[in-house]
Amino acid sequence: MKIWQVLKSALVAVLLLLLCVPAAQAFCGFYVAKADSKLYNQASQVVIAKDGNRTILTMANDYQGAIKDFALVVPVPVVLQQEQVRIGDAQIIERLDSFSAPRLVEYFDEDPCEVLRPMPAPGASRGPIPAMAPAPYQEDSLGVTVEAKFSVGEYDIVVLSAKESDGLETWLNQNGYQIPSGASPLLRPYIRQNMKFFVAKVNLAEFEKGGYSFLRPLMIAYESPKFMLPIRLGMINSTGEQDLIVYVLSPKGQAEITNYRTVNVPSNAEIPVFVKAQFADFYKAMFNTSYNREGKKVAFLEYAWNMAGCDPCSADPLNQEELKKAGVFWLTPNGNNNVFVTRLHVRYSRDKFPEDLMFQETSNQQSFQGRYVLRHPFKGAVSCEAGKQYQKSLPARFEQEAQTLAKLTGWNMQEIRNKMKQLQSQQTPFWRSIWP
Repeated sequence: MKIWQVLKSALVAVLLLLLCVPAAQAFCGFYVAKADSKLYNQASQVVIAKDGNRTILTMANDYQGAIKDFALVVPVPVVLQQEQVRIGDAQIIERLDSFSAPRLVEYFDEDPCEVLRPMPAPGASRGPIPAMAPAPYQEDSLGVTVEAKFSVGEYDIVVLSAKESDGLETWLNQNGYQIPSGASPLLRPYIRQNMKFFVAKVNLAEFEKGGYSFLRPLMIAYESPKFMLPIRLGMINSTGEQDLIVYVLSPKGQAEITNYRTVNVPSNAEIPVFVKAQFADFYKAMFNTSYNREGKKVAFLEYAWNMAGCDPCSADPLNQEELKKAGVFWLTPNGNNNVFVTRLHVRYSRDKFPEDLMFQETSNQQSFQGRYVLRHPFKGAVSCEAGKQYQKSLPARFEQEAQTLAKLTGWNMQEIRNKMKQLQSQQTPFWRSIWP
């Protein structure tokens, strides 16, 4: 006899980008603007494909502003040459987002007079990296050296090294970029680490020639033991908190942030059925509540799984060709998709995240997903004793679901109860009022 059987498992993939982040997205560096344009970045998506010291980093943005004003400065560990920079595919990032997004799972109770059965538990040759840079071709009197200069797609790119942050700031200003106030102190630590500066701006002629309606992602490949994301510069443009979704692709296992605490996003919670129509609001409220409870100082793990499968899947796993477009460089033509994806969601601000994100690779293959469960009660007539007991148990179950929802989201308990009653009333056949 089954208590309830899965009649339908509707997986609602949630594009967290739409749920949890403001409309404007940005790279992990900062924007600089010509003239007096004020540009603010609010969020970003980054894909890091990493194996040992080899990394391919994809930076996606949804910049909203005049294309002519767009420019970007990102610290990088080495001097990059043209062959180490490519245009990425925005659809691949959307695929990663869909595959790893927190999901809503829907079950329907079976006739309680049937055999009982527990609910299924949730599932639970490297390509060559381009050679490094040739000798720089220009030494600036400000202590700034143009290590490389080239164009890729619609982007004109220079890679700079600098001896002093003030000199770098002056150089950028003299070359037509208005640096946001306060940039120099934030540039200084990267100079001390001997990091370089990847500076990209849009070539308007190429952009118009390509007929693009948005800025395409940029990909960079390099070899370095550094495993980090420079988020501090991104705060220059920010007016408040920013959201960052990081997808780390590794042949080994989960990636971890080493200098900030990482916690799992609340998961496997049974919540009222009416949430199905309000899942976006639910997830935003739940994330905000968790973020505040953790003191705004943690990163959230939203997904960790081997790309070879998923259970349940909110979208098909990426195939080899898609993984290659995402920067995965260690797959062989007829081999398995040995790719473990870690999805981290970081909401950061200047005061809570004073350091860049530092990562490490691990061999931990433990799976995790943000998963939320709806259980529809059995609506048919019951005549057996087990059925009567089942019906008696429902009010307590509904109350528990309501309390869980209130705890996760901070929503008003009475409003939750009212919505549950309203939905139950709508789902009850009218004749039950006289023919129970």
